[in-house]
Amino acid sequence: MRILFCILLSGLLGTCSAPPSLLEQVRSLGELRVVTRQSPTTYYQGPDGPTGPEYDLVKGFADQLGVKLVIIPVVSISEIMPHLISGDAQMAAAGLSITPARLKYARFSQPYSQVDTLLVYKLGRGRPRAIEDIIGSDIEIIAGSSHAETMAAIKKGYPDLQWHENADVEVSDMLDKVATGEIDYTTADSTDFNIHRHFHPDLRVALDLEIADQIAWAFKKDIGDSLLAEADNYLIESKRNGLLAQVRERYYGHVDRFDYVGTRSFIRHVDSRLPRFKEMFEEAQDTSGVDWRLLAAIGYQESHWRAKAVSPTGVRGIMMLTEATADYLGLADRLDPKSSIDGGARFFARQMERIPDAVPEPDRTWMALAAYNVGYNHLRDAMKIVRLQGGDPNRWVDVSEALPLLAQHKWYSKMKYGYARGWEPVLYVKNIRSYFDILLWMIDNEEEPEESIDEPIPPSEITTAATIALTAPQMLY
Repeated sequence: MRILFCILLSGLLGTCSAPPSLLEQVRSLGELRVVTRQSPTTYYQGPDGPTGPEYDLVKGFADQLGVKLVIIPVVSISEIMPHLISGDAQMAAAGLSITPARLKYARFSQPYSQVDTLLVYKLGRGRPRAIEDIIGSDIEIIAGSSHAETMAAIKKGYPDLQWHENADVEVSDMLDKVATGEIDYTTADSTDFNIHRHFHPDLRVALDLEIADQIAWAFKKDIGDSLLAEADNYLIESKRNGLLAQVRERYYGHVDRFDYVGTRSFIRHVDSRLPRFKEMFEEAQDTSGVDWRLLAAIGYQESHWRAKAVSPTGVRGIMMLTEATADYLGLADRLDPKSSIDGGARFFARQMERIPDAVPEPDRTWMALAAYNVGYNHLRDAMKIVRLQGGDPNRWVDVSEALPLLAQHKWYSKMKYGYARGWEPVLYVKNIRSYFDILLWMIDNEEEPEESIDEPIPPSEITTAATIALTAPQMLY
């Protein structure tokens, strides 16, 4: 029948050929349509436009194909598969786990990341040690997620286990519910948890429900493998050339280190100390062009927003400026908060100007922060080490690994500016990125800081703060 059809069609059109592959369709249309979730771990609108881990990766893929990227954003994870199955989207890049249920409708690319599935609770209600301990509790999870499949699998061994599924919320809403005591437990991927525990420092991991879930892009079944094969090649090359590592560092590099005591103190100080200086930081933004929230994060890292702070080494004021820096900036009084904030803003802006033009954002900001802390010349030495090691001196992920080497004789003895406590600027940048994230979240959500809880904190819950003064954007991008 097909042969007869081709003969008839060739008589009319002079040709008979197979329909174009999905990859050919994408290139012919000049656009790649991608469905994704709106969340900190996938895609969101940042200060300078669309951003997020999935966005960065899929934008690179579209650029490689030479087509325009068209994002189809959804709020609920349950909306993703319908867009893919209907053909509205040509692929899904939404932090999706490869699960048996999804494999019925989709094919997946090479995994490019992995996450753990966590059961989350609030400190103070008692940590469950086994599934038996949560039976009868108020558990709510996201409908249509891989977590629902995980819970269903667990229920086979624990028939009395019950939970509610909600299709109208995102993981941040669920974690908010746990933090406020509205529900007892929820589930979250480890990436989401690591971000949101900085906003709700009382959240804790109760149980690991699934370890190392593979994350991949999804493609509709039965449409050939042309686009999937191209995606696989892109992801394999992205791992080889360091792009995957760079994206991970950009969005998660600062969240793995968590200081419970420091985070709780910061959230309290946003309410008790920041109002006195907020207008000064905003005025410094107007004169320097630096986001006032980033300046505030620097100020907290330096002095915990204490205008009269003085260190044993002689640095002073809310921005902890050295005497030499104050002279360079023309400041008469380092302990005057307005002068200190203005001076710190101008000094940071100067570091931004000194960073080579080839360094993109947000790496440029992270390097400027490191220079603010350790000095621009030591940063240059670290960039030289990166070049000697065959890395990319324009990427913070590479420079942050080289900076600690400035404390090793085999390296600093070869560098122009010698020894430096190179691990300190790495921690410094991580701290500031965390503070900046929290400020963005609190201000954007217009939420009041959580009140302190007077219950004792078990020693096992406390992470010792860095020996330097106590570390986005969401990641500034």
